This record gives sequence, C-alpha cells and structure tokens, in this order.
Amino acid sequence: MQVAATSLNALDWHYVTGTPYFLRLVAGIRRPKRTVPGVDLAGTVVATGSGVTALTVGDAVFGEGDGGGCAPYVSVRADRLVLKPADVSFEAAAATPVAGLTALQGLRTHAALQPGERVLINGAAGGVGTFAVQLAKALGAEVTAVCSTRNVDMVCALGADNVIDYTRDDVVRGGQRFDVMFDNVGDRTPAELFGLLRPGARYVAITGPKTNRWLGPVPHLARARLAFRRADASFHQFTESMDRDDLTYLGELLRTRRITPAIDRVIGLDGVAAGLAELGTGHTRAKIVVVPT
Repeated sequence: MQVAATSLNALDWHYVTGTPYFLRLVAGIRRPKRTVPGVDLAGTVVATGSGVTALTVGDAVFGEGDGGGCAPYVSVRADRLVLKPADVSFEAAAATPVAGLTALQGLRTHAALQPGERVLINGAAGGVGTFAVQLAKALGAEVTAVCSTRNVDMVCALGADNVIDYTRDDVVRGGQRFDVMFDNVGDRTPAELFGLLRPGARYVAITGPKTNRWLGPVPHLARARLAFRRADASFHQFTESMDRDDLTYLGELLRTRRITPAIDRVIGLDGVAAGLAELGTGHTRAKIVVVPT
C-alpha cells in the first residue's frame, strides 16, 4: 500500500531502543529487527496478492501492520486492514489503530463497561487516554479523567465529565469510588487502588512504571495482580490485538464524529526521531501523526 499517514506509538520507541531489555528477545538482541517504525497505517492499496478478495487496488484503507509506516510504501497483510470511511481523513485514520484498539478493548472487552457506570481514566491526555475518554462517553459512562495542568482544557473538550489536575489535587484523597479504573500510568499502590474502587469494580492496567531497565513495568504489574487476589475488585492487564471488527467499529465512530482523534501535531519523516524521543519521556500529548511524503 501507498502510505498516506502513520502515527507514532510507545511500541515504536520500545522497539527502536530495545528497552526494557527483555524485549530484545523478540525485537532483536544486538540491533532492532524492525528498522522502520510506524505500525499504524492509512493509505491506498496499490497492489494485492492473488489470494486477496476483500480489498482491491485503489481502496482507501487503515489498519495495523508490523512496522514500516514511516516510508512511502509498505507491504501489509490484507487481514490487518479495513476500509477507511470516505469522510475520515488519512491523518485521523492513522492516529486510531493501536491507541483506539487499546482503549476500546480495555473498556469494552476487559472492563465490560456499562452505561451509567463511573470510570476513572488515569493518564487521560496521552494517545490511548484521549481515545479512552471519548470511548467511555460513547459507551454511556460517567468519566473522571486525570491529567496535568496543560492538558485540562483538551481533556474537557474531549467530553470528560470531571477532570482532575494531578499537580493540584490527588484523586485518592477525593473520596470518590469508581466502577472501572482505566490506568495508563501505573503510579498507584494496590492500597491506593482499593480505595478508589467500588466492590465488584474492574481495574484495567495498560502499563506501569518503566524504571526497571530489564523488565520495565512487569514487576509492578505482577505485584498488583497478586494483591488483587485479596480484593473485591478484579484485575485486568492485556496487550492490544488487531481485530478487524473492532477497527471497523472505530471507523464508524470516526465517521459519525462520536470520536475524533486528538492529534498534537503532524510531522514529516525529518521529525520522527524527535517524536520517538518525546514518546520515551512518557509525557507525550495526544497523538503525533507522520506524513511520509
């Protein structure tokens, strides 16, 4: 396919840097196996294999590949692409796959979020968090979002019912309790989490502290999973997976404007290195989209 746009994810930074070190077992011991970042893809089909029937040359598509989006052309399996709605831009489509699927699968599949429930989104201003705020509202929940001062207005505009600026207020001390917590940060102890969750609540962990160079967030997540065995709330940790039905659903939400990707900026290939470095800090705002032409 000819790439019209891609977007950067933390996954790209981890693969390029080989951190945490255990990731090198699959990413490459001495050098990255994946040399061109960009797993999010949006563009136009320019050729198909003999067994491809669902897509034809000229189709505008988006999906999730195995890297290579930061290039003019990329080869990708047809079952990892879906048709892009006609009135959705390539940039918006490219911002959606990994972050949107992570938010959707975390909230709908793992948390089984129901209309009227109260959900807390920790880390609401990043790529996944901005989708999570909008998807939780689309699923009928009452959303409380946690972010820093500079992102309060953006998160409010995404539809959050309540926004907590963590530089000024501590959600743990606020006395609120939630049916679902969607955690993009992992900066709370199990005891603090238990104080935030109602009986029967679902805690969905996307990541945790990355201070351990060898194992990254794995020790934190393992301790949390163990602690939740004694709790009256359930623990859910997962890795996003490409699902054509889920991505088609996201495409429909994009088409109807029920969700709109929050894009911090659009860059060219000359800005990819700086964008990846920013992702490595863990404080990226919304999505960084790359137009490789």
